Amino acid sequence: MGPNQRADARSAILARMVALLDQAADRGADLVVFPELAFTTFFPRWLLETGEVDAYFEAAMPNPEVAALFDRARERRVGFYVGYAELAGDRHFNSAITVGPDGTILGKYRKVHLPGSVEPRPGDRFQQLEKRYFDYGDLGFPAFWGPKAWQEPVLGMLVCNDRRWPEAWRCYGLQGVELMLIGYNSAAYDPNGGTTESEGLRTFHSTLAVQANAYMNATWAVSVAKAGNEDGSGLIGGSCIVDPNGVVVAQAETLGDEVLVAEVDLDACRQGKEKMFNFAAHRRPQHYGAIVDQVGAVLPPKPAAAERLSA
Repeated sequence: MGPNQRADARSAILARMVALLDQAADRGADLVVFPELAFTTFFPRWLLETGEVDAYFEAAMPNPEVAALFDRARERRVGFYVGYAELAGDRHFNSAITVGPDGTILGKYRKVHLPGSVEPRPGDRFQQLEKRYFDYGDLGFPAFWGPKAWQEPVLGMLVCNDRRWPEAWRCYGLQGVELMLIGYNSAAYDPNGGTTESEGLRTFHSTLAVQANAYMNATWAVSVAKAGNEDGSGLIGGSCIVDPNGVVVAQAETLGDEVLVAEVDLDACRQGKEKMFNFAAHRRPQHYGAIVDQVGAVLPPKPAAAERLSA
């Protein structure tokens, strides 16, 4: 999906999304995946006043401002995943839902791995302030069943930075996930202020994370970007559909609105789940605890060079 400018009317963004859903349905799609924060610009790049921030959040889903997407999807008998900023009482989440072809919300996910900082970096034009505007997700990583129209896959959801964390994938993998749905808005530069990450490298890492984790959990994955120049800030593209062998079977070629379609054969998950990544047969969690316990622990003193060489 191409960029949403800060000045874009919600109606204009919805019209683009409905058009993309129609194009996908015309090409035989049963499920459409939209990106993170699909209904708005990526507002965490700015330091905003409270009143400005609240305007980007949805207190209910669906609601009148997004109803056109739900209505068209129901008419076309197409389900969808979509990311949005969720207001839940006095809490704020970077969330996503998956909606079935009948309009029923099948699952909700709240982003766990929030990047960036609470306070802005002095002197930087764009920020990464997700920690300022969002609470950490509190729903965990619950897998859920898709409908019969989709051959009842085991579904999982992630949002943006979550796709880079293997622990999130493995939580779903242990529940037998067969189709992972991901939306993202990733900067085409280092969003934390560094200069070593180019747009090409960040796109490579985005695809690599999905390929590797799809393979290691024997699952299909659909990873979808909001891309292009959004209010003068570049967002990477690289939307892709990856099979359970980690092979990219479809990938975006532009930074604008674009439809990718692939046939998802759930039986392709069986090779990995029954052999290489048969968790019941091959995992050894009794040895993993020691690794987990060492996170943040103090290492013993570093040995002298001579001792390291002799060892």
